[in-house]
Parts: sequence; structure tokens; C-alpha cells
Amino acid sequence: MASSDTKTARTDETQDRSAGLEAGLDALETSAATRTPFSETARTKILPPLVATAVVLVIWQALISFDIVTDPTKLPSPGDVAAEFKDAWLEGKLLGYIWTSVERGLLGFLLALAIGTPLGLIVARVKFVRAAIGPVLSGLQSLPSVAWVPPAVLWLGLNNSMMYAVILLGAVPSIANGLVSGIDQVPPLFLRAGRTMGATGWKGAWHIVLPAALPGYLAGLKQGWAFSWRSLMAAEIIASSPDLGIGLGALLENGRNASSMPMIFEAIFLILFVGIAVDLLIFSPLERRVLRSRGLLVKG
Repeated sequence: MASSDTKTARTDETQDRSAGLEAGLDALETSAATRTPFSETARTKILPPLVATAVVLVIWQALISFDIVTDPTKLPSPGDVAAEFKDAWLEGKLLGYIWTSVERGLLGFLLALAIGTPLGLIVARVKFVRAAIGPVLSGLQSLPSVAWVPPAVLWLGLNNSMMYAVILLGAVPSIANGLVSGIDQVPPLFLRAGRTMGATGWKGAWHIVLPAALPGYLAGLKQGWAFSWRSLMAAEIIASSPDLGIGLGALLENGRNASSMPMIFEAIFLILFVGIAVDLLIFSPLERRVLRSRGLLVKG
């Protein structure tokens, strides 16, 4: 009788543990499927950068108001910079500055993506190629983008082809190295399972290697865009020409030539705005989607 009661108690305890485990899994799935309320998103993601921006503006204005910085050629007031933005908007030039650079930057990045992705696959999968050009890619990635502007001008002249060449030379090594790093972190079990199912060659690369290496590849894409944008700004600053139009880099150089600090600050803020906007609108959603698909991001 006592033995029967003991077995019954153990059975009840096992059922309670199973029920608790199932409840925990259900709660985990529910939390993963629940979207973050907008109020929480505003509090954790929107409000902090707004507060930081407000603090910077207050400190900036305080430097002017309390005569800590008295030379407007060194530091213009926020009002002077705002007036520069207003004039560019009323003259219909502001969006033109932005679009001239954004169009070049995105097209150059897409070209770098088309070249860097297969190059990274080849370097990662072919030992001889990796030994031959792997160190060269790492060296090119560490080379400042501005170093490519003078030879690109001599090779191609002052035109858009020169701009794209500088972008490619700056971005392709980052994209390729990012993919190589991602492939190096793919578990060998995935590759063996893919070969067992007949996924070899380019089919295995497309269906097994690339999806498994996606987090590292995405990090390489983000870095590739950063290099693309910086390379383009360097090219526009150094190789400015009326035939190329006025992009953000050329606007920065025009401000220097005119000794106009408000125009210089205008160009700097626009360059920062485009970089942040591309990250928030393109790369951050992609990164969240990839992490969420792998169970690495529950909320947000």
C-alpha cells in the first residue's frame, strides 16, 4: 500500500514538472510572438537619442551664450546652422545634395555586393585562393579609402566612374572578409549534412553555406556600407568638379573654401543623418530578422 502511494506521488510530481515545463515553453513562445508596445519602443529606443541630441544642443548653445567660444568662424551657433539648412531648403538644393551622394553610395554598394559576395565565397572555399589573396584583402581593408582617390582620378578622370571605383576598392574587401569570417564559423555538421543530401558545389553554397554564415555576412555588409559611404565622401571632397554635381562631400569642401562654418556643419550633419538613416532603415531590421529567426532575439 505504501509502495503504491509512493509511485502515485512520483507520478504526480513528474506530471507537475512536465506541466511546468510546457507552461514555460508556452510562455517563451508567447513572448517571442508578442510585439513590443510602441510606448516601450519610444521609451527605450526613440527617447534616448532625442534626449542626447537635446543635451548636445543645449551645451552647444551655452558655449555661445556664455561667450566661452566667441569666434563664429570657429564654432557657429545652432541658429546659424539652422539658417543654413533653411536657405538650402528654400533654394531647393538640400534634397539635391542628399540624393547626389545617396544615389552614388547605394549604387556603388550594390556593385561592391555583387563583386564581394562571390569573391568571399571563393576565398573561403578554395584553399589556394585563400592563401594567395586572403592577406591582400585584409591589407586592402586596412588601407584608408582616401589613398585610392588620386590614382582613380589619374586612371578614370573626374567622373562618376572614378567615384564608383573608389567605393569598390573600399567596400569589396570588407564584404568579402565578412563573408569569409561567417563561413569560417559554420559548424562542420551543417556542411556534412548538406553533402549527404546532395547539396554540393554552388548548390551547397547557396542553400547551406550562405544561410548558415548569414550573421557574419550581415556584419560584413554593414561594414561594407560604412566603407562605401566614407570612400564616397573622400572622393567627393578631393575630386570635386562642377560636372559631378554637388554631393555632401563637395558641399563640405565648398564650405571650407568659403570659410563658412555653418555650411561645414550643415554638410557634417547631413552626412551623419544619411549614415544613421541607412543603418536604421535597412541594416537594423535585417539584423533583427536574422537574429529572431535563429532564436537569438526574443523582443525588440
